[in-house]
Amino acid sequence: MFSSDLYTRKTFLKNMSVGILTATSLPLNAGNDLEDSTEKSSPGDVPEEKLPRSPLNHSTEQEEPAFYPAPRNPAKRVGYAIVGLGHLALTDVMPAFANSKYSKPVALVSGDAHKAKVVAEQYGINPMNIYDYNTFDRIADNKEIEAVYIILPNSMHHEFTIRAAKAGKHVLCEKPMANSAKECEEMIDACKKANRKLMIAYRIQYEPNNALIRDWVQQKKYGNVKLMELFNGQNIGDPSQWRLKKSLAGGGSLPDVGIYCLNTARYLLGEEPDAVSGFIHTTPGDIRFKEVEESVMFQLHFPSGVIANCGTTYGAHMTRRYRLFADAGAWFGMDPAFSYKGIRIELSQSIGKIESKQYPAIEEKDQFALEIDHFSECVRNDKKPFTPGEEGLQDQRIIDAIYQAAKEGKVVSLKKYDGKDVFRGEVPKDDK
Repeated sequence: MFSSDLYTRKTFLKNMSVGILTATSLPLNAGNDLEDSTEKSSPGDVPEEKLPRSPLNHSTEQEEPAFYPAPRNPAKRVGYAIVGLGHLALTDVMPAFANSKYSKPVALVSGDAHKAKVVAEQYGINPMNIYDYNTFDRIADNKEIEAVYIILPNSMHHEFTIRAAKAGKHVLCEKPMANSAKECEEMIDACKKANRKLMIAYRIQYEPNNALIRDWVQQKKYGNVKLMELFNGQNIGDPSQWRLKKSLAGGGSLPDVGIYCLNTARYLLGEEPDAVSGFIHTTPGDIRFKEVEESVMFQLHFPSGVIANCGTTYGAHMTRRYRLFADAGAWFGMDPAFSYKGIRIELSQSIGKIESKQYPAIEEKDQFALEIDHFSECVRNDKKPFTPGEEGLQDQRIIDAIYQAAKEGKVVSLKKYDGKDVFRGEVPKDDK
């Protein structure tokens, strides 16, 4: 048993050392950066036609690349301060920089000086570029830092986004954007006032498998999508973790993992829902859910007539999938869908009297590297991010409406928007 009064923001910052230190020591300039010079493209002065060739080079299955990857010189990459060194930062975000083309980590912000020192050594980060939460505002004086990636509990996104904007830094912020629509609006306003960019880290919207399914939907490859089902849930453990504290998380399974269902449905359709309904259940007596909800079922109705049935939970076996049901003899989706790795497309199609189950394969790419590099390109080229702050604000407004619908037991209408992708920037081009 524990008292929520004893678990405050201050306590969290003090206990930030709890986590897993698993970070790669691979030099950031390893790989393609060593082959930037075109003078090294052919060995010596031997004419190309006289070079020895392997029989494999003549295989009809081998294609010449349309272009060669061109990572930006390390000195020209966008420098990031990683704010918060928890599990996600150490196991996924920091290693992603080794797979990025336009980004590099140059500073760390942590409440644990020892952990930050170890991570800085592993990644070759200058120890002078280590900050804690009290000295965070000093990043304003560090020209190496152009952007921050905020990976903190939800309740802290608002504060550190505003502080980063005031320090003159661009902001990439983890989802959910904040704990209320009002906080989201204040984050957007602060970045606009400082003329800094704000992007929410919806990695699904930068991943090529999901982009393919989005193309199928919007090009009506299998006809019109009529229904969708999306589910993202897990059986959460330690009852003392911050995700189960309302003051830090803002809610339970809905804003943490259910947001994937909501945001992915909006992304795939390119539409905004005009009505929602919802139902919440929490197991009585379960110590984990004294402050936040356990399970939520909710429906989204879209102007085109599509209905999305969504579910999320903190109290059942992990499931991360979605399916879209079309009217031209097919359903398609992903299972698993929301994982960091190992995602897989599913397609079930009627071909005459035969039901054909297929698993189209696309090369897997580092989702975190894709989203970070997109933001870096937006910073360098002064472009609006594909998932700006307004995208996070819209999700928060819909989450609030789902809570309202569940509480009042009725359908809640939403503001209607015309057009496609009304909150998003230009669709990112994947050249990785």
